Amino acid sequence: MSGSPEVPMHPSAEPAITECHSPAPDPDDGTELRDLRDDLSDLRDHQAAFRAARLAMALVDRDGIVLAANDALGSLLGADADALRRQAAADLVDLAADGRTWHAYREVLGGRRSRFRCTRRLKHPDGRSLWAEVTVAPVPDSPRVLLSVADISDRRELQARLRHLQMHDPVTRLPNRTLFFERLTAALESAAAEGPASDEDLREHTHLSYQSYESYGHGRTGRIGICYLDLDGFKAVNDTLGHRVGDRLLAAVAGRLTECADGYGYTRSGGGHLVARLGGDEFAILVEDSTGTEQLADLAQSVLTALQEPFDLSGQRLSVSASIGVVERRAHGSTATQLMQAADTTLYWAKADGKARWTLFDPERNAHRMTRQALSSTLRPAVERGEFVLEYQPLVDLVDGAVRGVEALVRWDHPQFGLLTPNRFVGIAEEDGSIVELGRWVLHTACRQARQWQKDHPGDRPIFVSVNVAVRQVWDSDLVADVAGILAETGLAPHLLQLELTESAVMGSAGRPLQALQALSDMGVRIAIDDFGTGYSNLAYLSRLPVSVLKLDGSFVRGFQDEEHANPADELIVEALVGLSHRLGLTVTAECVETSGQAARLRRIGCDTGQGWLYSRPVAPDRIAELIGVAPLPVQPQPA
Repeated sequence: MSGSPEVPMHPSAEPAITECHSPAPDPDDGTELRDLRDDLSDLRDHQAAFRAARLAMALVDRDGIVLAANDALGSLLGADADALRRQAAADLVDLAADGRTWHAYREVLGGRRSRFRCTRRLKHPDGRSLWAEVTVAPVPDSPRVLLSVADISDRRELQARLRHLQMHDPVTRLPNRTLFFERLTAALESAAAEGPASDEDLREHTHLSYQSYESYGHGRTGRIGICYLDLDGFKAVNDTLGHRVGDRLLAAVAGRLTECADGYGYTRSGGGHLVARLGGDEFAILVEDSTGTEQLADLAQSVLTALQEPFDLSGQRLSVSASIGVVERRAHGSTATQLMQAADTTLYWAKADGKARWTLFDPERNAHRMTRQALSSTLRPAVERGEFVLEYQPLVDLVDGAVRGVEALVRWDHPQFGLLTPNRFVGIAEEDGSIVELGRWVLHTACRQARQWQKDHPGDRPIFVSVNVAVRQVWDSDLVADVAGILAETGLAPHLLQLELTESAVMGSAGRPLQALQALSDMGVRIAIDDFGTGYSNLAYLSRLPVSVLKLDGSFVRGFQDEEHANPADELIVEALVGLSHRLGLTVTAECVETSGQAARLRRIGCDTGQGWLYSRPVAPDRIAELIGVAPLPVQPQPA
């Protein structure tokens, strides 16, 4: 008897839809016979549309077997439509390739899902591949389902071309930043998922070539490397020769980078390392399955060597260099953002170290940078939170050993990094301007403390307090008004305040700084030149600046070790400076006095006061209170 219809290969063949044979039904089974006749009647009613349809289609039973197929499907699959009958539809369009697709397809066949659509890549018998969009949906009022297949190869090709344009740089035709980060992220996820090689394994096998690594551990090291570079002085090329020449240079650089990467190993998938242009004159080379820093260093050096060769751009001969930041680490626990931040930092180091070089990421150096950034971001609020404290170091009369004054030294009691000395944060404060607020706090606290000592020891000779002042405080604030206000508020006499400025800060002073210093001197405040002898030491300005004190840099005093190892030149210089200062009416303080022998020689030369560990380290205010009125101070170094 007749079964399901089939589609002829040629339009002239009749009928357009023929029936495929199936086992004869039991004559007593009237229900099955009636259902089959109803199906055949429905098919005959729609056979013209089915035959003429340009969309490839097949009628499939609930078991997934093709009952009928049209010519379009046969042409798409490179087979006769008649030959498709009784085949499993899933095999024709590869629906069993993955679990999710197969499950959804079976859901539609079982009537538990209304529609299913997927995209498959099919292989034509002539060898070409095509992309197909497969749709499976139930036939209304029928136990059958309709499978339709649309060739979307042209659409996919267009999408691929558009994606290529979106993911590649038009000047160099290299992958752009977006594609680079996509590949980097995928490489990190893949390496981490498959499990990284241990550091011990890498150390054990660092003598192997990259090709040897391909066989070792199935080619996976679990490590990622990046060479991040930019061209030194590329902006000058654009500015002087124009962007057209600049673009040609970028394209030529891209070519050499690609040659270096392709010649320096392959990924497990067989492709060369990814070279990308990240923007401007910035490029990056991604090394998947890195074998260690030695491999990355060799690659970076080969890039530098390749770029050193001059470029001939249509008769224009140009030479360039590059700075390269090199980062290599385990993929597990790393992110693309972290890697690129490290690469960017290392590239900055390479430029700061002199350019035309590669620099390897240094965790310790980076930790110092991160600490500096952390300090910079919290410095201003730290003043408001009261995280700073002052310690004081005595300035001692070299004749009688009495404490004549103290220098206030600021410390940052940081909640994370502990007690920090000025060299850790004063430079940062000067850069971001917070030195003005911090300096004002130091000045106010020191003056209030000096006045308190005076009140607590009314019978003793009052000691002065010396406070360091940054040159930015002179320019960016009204230092004269600040000092006047603080002295008035605390009740400290002006002659008991000494302000220390570095030699470089007052060198060539004119205009506002000179006016401020003169106003402070007229007020009665003493002005001291700190670290004298470390700069130009132009003695001429001492006669026109309102200076009261010279503080000799400790490098001179260190030459006064003992009679046997003394440096005669140091002693002659110090003696000359002391004599000149006294003739100009200045007093002289020697810094870094650590031994009694140094103190004796300084006293013999005529130096007025000394400061250093021989007398005391910087200490808390209550310790200074104990020293006031004590003479002489101990002449042995304080214990560490």
